[in-house]
Amino acid sequence: MSTYRIHFTWNEKNRIIESRSLDMTHPYFVSITGLIFPEKSAVIIAPDADELRREFGDADHLMIPFQSVQLIEEYTAQQQNTHSHETGKVIPFTGKEHEDDE
Repeated sequence: MSTYRIHFTWNEKNRIIESRSLDMTHPYFVSITGLIFPEKSAVIIAPDADELRREFGDADHLMIPFQSVQLIEEYTAQQQNTHSHETGKVIPFTGKEHEDDE
């Protein structure tokens, strides 16, 4: 089973969110379900993770506009367990502006 790490811009801040499911068949949005958040802790070590949980923690499904997504990484369960960030599969984006150039 794959895990996806989506790098995007939200409220003028760069964000990274992880999910178990990703669908890019919608013409304008990346559809994200099965959000994965770091374990909650009594001590906040990663303020960004805590802020992501506050903003998106109640959501079952996110639709992020393609224009705000910079990168999507795909990791297998084995890669995720070893925290290997260098071997992920990068899914390229093709936007309308690139299709017109052909």
